[in-house]
Amino acid sequence: MTIAAESKTIEHGGASHNGEPTGMYKWLTSTDHKVIGKSYMYTSLVFLLIAGSMAMIIRAQLMSPNGHVVSQQMYNELFTIHGSIMLYLFAGPFAFGGFANFILPLQIGAPDMAFPRLNALSYWLYLTGGTTMLLGFFTAGGAAAFGWVAYAPLSSYTNAPGPGPDLWIIAIALTGFSGIFTAVNLVTTAFYLRAPGLTMFRMPIFTWSMVVTGMLILIAFPILTAAMIMLYCDRHLGTHFFTVSGGGSPVMWQNLFWFFGHPEVYILALPYFGMVSEIVPVFSRKPVFGYKGLVFATLAIAALSTGVWAHHMYTTGTVLLPFFSALSLLIAVPTGIKVFTWIGTMWGGNISFKTPMLFVIGFIVTFVMGGMTGVMLASPPIDFAVHDTYFVVAHFHQVLAGTAIFAGFAGFYYWYPKLTGRMLRESLGKLQFWMAFIAFNLTFIPQYLAGLRGMPRRVPVYLVQDHVTFLNQLSSVGAFVTFLSFVVWLVNLWVSWKKPIAAGDNPWDGHTLEWGTSSPPPHHNFTSLPPIRSQRPVWDANHPEHADHLNHELPKKEAIRR
Repeated sequence: MTIAAESKTIEHGGASHNGEPTGMYKWLTSTDHKVIGKSYMYTSLVFLLIAGSMAMIIRAQLMSPNGHVVSQQMYNELFTIHGSIMLYLFAGPFAFGGFANFILPLQIGAPDMAFPRLNALSYWLYLTGGTTMLLGFFTAGGAAAFGWVAYAPLSSYTNAPGPGPDLWIIAIALTGFSGIFTAVNLVTTAFYLRAPGLTMFRMPIFTWSMVVTGMLILIAFPILTAAMIMLYCDRHLGTHFFTVSGGGSPVMWQNLFWFFGHPEVYILALPYFGMVSEIVPVFSRKPVFGYKGLVFATLAIAALSTGVWAHHMYTTGTVLLPFFSALSLLIAVPTGIKVFTWIGTMWGGNISFKTPMLFVIGFIVTFVMGGMTGVMLASPPIDFAVHDTYFVVAHFHQVLAGTAIFAGFAGFYYWYPKLTGRMLRESLGKLQFWMAFIAFNLTFIPQYLAGLRGMPRRVPVYLVQDHVTFLNQLSSVGAFVTFLSFVVWLVNLWVSWKKPIAAGDNPWDGHTLEWGTSSPPPHHNFTSLPPIRSQRPVWDANHPEHADHLNHELPKKEAIRR
């Protein structure tokens, strides 16, 4: 039995029979959440390739002591914009803008987002912000060069003159508004447009993750926007929020920025946790283990993340170390619960090691390693010793880049059939995974050791007697091979597009509502919906022989009728 209905359109000039535009006009004007979701995905992946190219230049510079690939100024610009793109323009928009836009309305049985035009505005603000940031390279003074955290007084006009830093500030503000509008849209959609029968505790974990992420964005992003306005006023309007000479405090910038910055870590991570929580049950051929535990762990992470911002500020001497250390250790508990529920779901399952599942396992390995070093950094004595060294660089890349790359590609391979109606090649997908997994760890494990030997971050040169040359060479080779793994992915896209293999409506035997419509979905998403009596409505409809487990959820008389 199939519950999907094929949607066919008849083209008439520039529009289909349902009035939707086609071709380039569709991408420029559509308010369809699926088109906007794809726009976010494709744009963020272009930004990923740009940021990855910058990382290759950085690693080429650090291949040898006293490298001369780029100047000190250009190196500062590259690592500033690389970090800014990865955090503001790729990791968040790819998941929270792209996949959330495309998948969430489908998962709750909605025809579109609650505010379609606001959704379109959000994307164009994001694209404008990203373009504005990159335009800094074409200004007289170059792009922003004070790091993606923009610490005062490094970001003051005295230390960072020219229009490039101003463009960076404007770009962050624009992308911040984009995130806020998207958060409003997603939360409203999930609360008010759910299909009949889809109670809150039947919502997919991915949808839950996006709702909680949206709430975090509504808390954190206005703080970032306010900080950017204050910084701009300091630079051009004579205010002194962060300048000591005028009675301001540079440490206040750190408090404002990290009050956004630590929730931002989980704003970036939670959507990918949601992807993993959808993929593991499907490829383990089991229901998700500990559904409510996953939901409450997600809520606990969100609550705790707003109270640990100052663990980035131990060395300032202005924060209460025992409090923030204890809270930083405590947030590892709900995160650990998630890891154990994923392992519990796999335990005893009939695991299928398709490409999405391989990327999920790679994510779990890298995330747990990065998480363990995060617990170490929650201890003030350890943080004092390795602060501003490559130990911290390795930690946050394993946590954030590892999550975005491995969980992100797991989601991409998993939902690509739903996006396009086509399958990606398994052989190329597995090649990409093994290249990325081995090379990613080869890139960042040596950086832990370099950090323990005292190599500072944000510097373009080092000395032979520092004894980190070989470690940097290993790291650079790993980075280059990681970049090549993305080339394999591009080849996979090209081959799969030129020689398509039809995916069918539900190639993975998925559980949730997005697999209950055609691939790709029609403009209105659904022609019919299956009965929703559990957290796996599509699986229940496609496997009626195993639906007896639903009886305990139904009223007694209805169960007897069935």
